[in-house]
Amino acid sequence: TALQEQGKLDEAIASYDRAIALQSDYAEAHMNRSFALLLTENFEQGWQEYEWRLRAKDRASPTFQQPRWDGSPLNGRTILVHAEQGLGDTIQFIRYLPLVKARGGHVIFECQKPLYRLLKSCAGIDEIIERTSTRKLLAQFDLYIPLPSLPGIFGTTLNTIPSDSSYITVDPDLVTQWRIRLGHNEDFKIGIVWAGNPDHNMDRARSCSLADFAPLVDIPDLTFYSLQKGPASAEANDPPKGMKIVNLEDELNDFADTAAVIANLDVVISVDTAVVHLAGAIGKTVWTLLPFVPDWRWLQNRDDTPWYPTMRLFRQTPLNDWTGVFEQVKKVLTKKVTNYIK
Repeated sequence: TALQEQGKLDEAIASYDRAIALQSDYAEAHMNRSFALLLTENFEQGWQEYEWRLRAKDRASPTFQQPRWDGSPLNGRTILVHAEQGLGDTIQFIRYLPLVKARGGHVIFECQKPLYRLLKSCAGIDEIIERTSTRKLLAQFDLYIPLPSLPGIFGTTLNTIPSDSSYITVDPDLVTQWRIRLGHNEDFKIGIVWAGNPDHNMDRARSCSLADFAPLVDIPDLTFYSLQKGPASAEANDPPKGMKIVNLEDELNDFADTAAVIANLDVVISVDTAVVHLAGAIGKTVWTLLPFVPDWRWLQNRDDTPWYPTMRLFRQTPLNDWTGVFEQVKKVLTKKVTNYIK
């Protein structure tokens, strides 16, 4: 993975190949190889290797007595689709549930508690259940599939990613409540997140700090709304000099609240967290700040993404250089705000 973190992807893949040649069931090598293959747009091999994640030591997935679905017609049977990884993964891959439903079955979706209220009206779901810590399922089902396995089941390529500009609907009553709350402010409104889940294995590379947003303070008529959760949100109590920032952490009880806030903002600027997936999934303009070697889903050498039509990517060019990223953001934001004020 050291080679991968340096962007030496061909060398990284070769090293994984050598490890697998020595030990064919080395799950972590297969999994890391899948990340490199997907990042380099080799989806066909990448999705096959991606299934090895389920055997990796730190990614144990629940096992069920029922058979795992292989993508064949459901013919009226009930399928359990269960969330498996982070909240962002769930938001990204829930777009596949209408395709599952189209195979002719009854779809039960099990999701994480913070997403339950947001996703309960999503297309393709007949029944939604909240994941519990014990994973005791009362629902009856005939087949199961982990949600992140669906792109592979459907043979997803760059050209066949289901990419509707908005596939999650925000509660209109919540949107109205937040419009009343934020409507008095005529500034250009920016939602920001600067740190991801500290337990994520890539967090050190993908998170920045609120201080890194300081160059944007020079742009007039901006108000920043902190959508940051967790320990890093304390940075909002000591923001860069001159920054107008409103810390919303205590008012965001779940992702339905966060979505309603985002719907009332002009743009979201965030490091790679669940919030960028949420903004993209509801069709909001979102600018994602990426480390030198990003997570596989953001691919390489492009400032757009086939996963989210309203998203723009800002990439580190030298390793660990957030300064350059924010210089790019400042340039584009200045232009956008100027047009907004006109």
